[in-house]
Amino acid sequence: MPIVKCKICKKEFYAKPSWLKNGWGKYCSRECQWKGQLRGKFVKCYICKKKVWKAPKALEHSKSGKYFCSKSCQTLWRNGIVYIGERHPNWKNGETIYRKILERSKKKQVCLLCKTDDKRILAAHHIDGNKKNIKLKNLVWLCFNCHFLVHHDEKTEKRFMEAIV
Repeated sequence: MPIVKCKICKKEFYAKPSWLKNGWGKYCSRECQWKGQLRGKFVKCYICKKKVWKAPKALEHSKSGKYFCSKSCQTLWRNGIVYIGERHPNWKNGETIYRKILERSKKKQVCLLCKTDDKRILAAHHIDGNKKNIKLKNLVWLCFNCHFLVHHDEKTEKRFMEAIV
């Protein structure tokens, strides 16, 4: 009767000879088998310091070398640490100027497509797609949802082009 030790918890258990012949009988339970098959490691979330398990693929594909427990922690890092000040794509001489130009103009702060007027979700959109062209006639208000759709959906882009004419 072969008695073997579990590779994980070192508990002794009975293993059938056929199991050992086939290369099985290494773990005393499914839980220990599951622990034995894990490859990766626990890392601390960069924002909240919570321990989180990351698979090898996630460990090797991190461009920043920082790991997060959730998308919300990653967003806090991106918006609060990475893309602020001079590193923000809309940065120009200390200000994100597209919104300022539209705010100072007489254009009503309403999404051109869906007509929402919540100022918290309005974005300045460049009609010609050139971020360096900051003339007032090239800027319009779009909510975040419509702004995304104008850039990624052909029907919405066509509707947008008809609305600006």
